[in-house]
Amino acid sequence: MGDRKIKVLVVDDSALFRKVVTDILTSDPLIEVVGTANNGKSALFKNDKLNPDIITMDIEMPIMDGLESLKNIIRTNPKPVIMMSVLTQHGAEATFKALEYGAVDFIPKPSSDFIISVDDIAELLITKVKSVYQSKVRIPSMGDRDDEREKGSEVSAEEIAVTESSRVIGIGTSTGGPSALMTVFKGFPRELPSPVLVVQHMPEGFTSAFAERLNSNCSLNVKEGADGDILYPGWGYVAPGNCHMAVEERGTKKQLRVYKGDKVSGHMPSIDVLFNSIAEYCGQDAIAVIMTGMGRDGAKGIFEIKKRGGYTIAQNEETSVVYGMNRVAVEMGAVSTVSSLYDIPRRIVEHL
Repeated sequence: MGDRKIKVLVVDDSALFRKVVTDILTSDPLIEVVGTANNGKSALFKNDKLNPDIITMDIEMPIMDGLESLKNIIRTNPKPVIMMSVLTQHGAEATFKALEYGAVDFIPKPSSDFIISVDDIAELLITKVKSVYQSKVRIPSMGDRDDEREKGSEVSAEEIAVTESSRVIGIGTSTGGPSALMTVFKGFPRELPSPVLVVQHMPEGFTSAFAERLNSNCSLNVKEGADGDILYPGWGYVAPGNCHMAVEERGTKKQLRVYKGDKVSGHMPSIDVLFNSIAEYCGQDAIAVIMTGMGRDGAKGIFEIKKRGGYTIAQNEETSVVYGMNRVAVEMGAVSTVSSLYDIPRRIVEHL
């Protein structure tokens, strides 16, 4: 990073919260807040004038809200934008829309429904700002996504040669993951003969809203995973925030173990925890996919799956918001094939 500080623009209609975020960021010697804005329209002007490295953006603001401002920033002068999101049904829905529009990540704000301490916000905010700055972040425009999507194709039921499969599918994602997972789940056919287990690095509470969003936008049945859930074909299970999720066997059936513990590979839920359990209980019947995200969570676990004869896929660099976890897995030799995001559903179905 050298001596140059990371320049951040803070956008929020609350003067108090602008001060809180500014104080948090400037407490780190490597970060400089170059400006603040109290609405989305002002954010557009200051993005052009101050040319920050990163923008933190509230969603609900007067004159122009965060979503409209984000769309304009991505279209005219793209920057990595981290959304500040309140966990309400409306707030969660807006957050996932922001991620689809091109925001790179989000941080929860305290609310009556979601209590988070200033210390927790501080740790998340500083970590994410530094990680986004240090990573090679790709900020695709909506047009780019539409062009890329046309290159891929959904898998029809007629293309599935098997109606039953002993395969278990595991997917791990982090930064850039929610919109990428939506693309993969939309590509699955209704008659998918295997369960799909997902770890997406996301705070507690948001995982439930995300599972509901996947469920309402794809042909699979999707729920937040719960301890003791039996794994059924055609179902998707999203690991709850602040819990690990693993596969275990109870008699002849595979089921979920959901539990609290120490962070593994820096995370809870951890992709490594899920993938290691899939390697142990599914072996060569495992299909694992590691996608966009910072860090290295999941790389060791997917290596175990490949070592035991499972089929492993990494999302390619071109369609990743951050080519991080998947890059580490590829460099470790843990990946059977590297695939565009839009071809991942087909790659999975071909190996059921």
